[in-house]
Amino acid sequence: MNLIKELKYKFQQGNAVVQIILINVLVYFTFSFVGLFFFLFNQTDSLARFMHWLMLPASFQNFIWQPWSILSYMFLHEGFFHLLFNMLWLYWLGNLFQQYLGNSKTYQAYIIGGIFGGLIYMLAYNVFPVFINQVPNSFALGASAGVLSLVVASATLLPEYSVQMFLIGQVRLKYIALFSVLLDLISIPNGNAGGHIAHVGGAAFGYLFIKLIYSSSNIPAILDRMYDSIRSWFKPRPSVQIHHKNKGFKTTSSVKPNQQEIDAILDKISKNGYESLSQKEKEILFKASKS
Repeated sequence: MNLIKELKYKFQQGNAVVQIILINVLVYFTFSFVGLFFFLFNQTDSLARFMHWLMLPASFQNFIWQPWSILSYMFLHEGFFHLLFNMLWLYWLGNLFQQYLGNSKTYQAYIIGGIFGGLIYMLAYNVFPVFINQVPNSFALGASAGVLSLVVASATLLPEYSVQMFLIGQVRLKYIALFSVLLDLISIPNGNAGGHIAHVGGAAFGYLFIKLIYSSSNIPAILDRMYDSIRSWFKPRPSVQIHHKNKGFKTTSSVKPNQQEIDAILDKISKNGYESLSQKEKEILFKASKS
């Protein structure tokens, strides 16, 4: 299996995190090669104007003419290291989130977190006097708001879960998330204020998202239905329908785990780690992640 086929297979069969990473990487290299073409023909200004149509403007007046930018901006990156660090964060903690709450919730946390962060960025630039003169020429891009949404959501879900940090050792998720948010807050006056504000907005949504899931609100169910509806647009419809007769047999693989079972397992992981789970508990968690 060559590299192209392998990437295609992982995109189709992989989890939400793999798909989000592959989309970001594909967009980055596509624009990199297009940028090379424009550079060779001395048309870099034309490429910059096109990119601005995909970036999120701070100006509400400009946003009216490019509303799609609230989605497109979170798949654009300024350079390779900007992409690399975002995707590493997404891979390390996004996979943890996906394993426990599944593809639907992972997409919701990333996409809606990115939208929320973008809206907070625009609101801040139009409210605080320090940014007033920058509004017409300010644009945001990058996956960071969506990634921070997943990071904080993971920490809110499993605050006591520990991960191995290079040169540091075992660190609990709640401290990683707290440090990340505080670092963005104190970095606002030091450059890239819009980016840091969007990060904080995404982080705020990640926290609220988990609280909503475990509340009596019907918002999570509405978001799930929206996700299922959008996902159905991209599902190929089979030309032949196959019907199976029920012979009276019942398999345990078709039984979906209930929320109480999942909550109990998550509490056990938070206190004792993933390795403390029994094989049956791991199977329940695996089935839940596929829903």
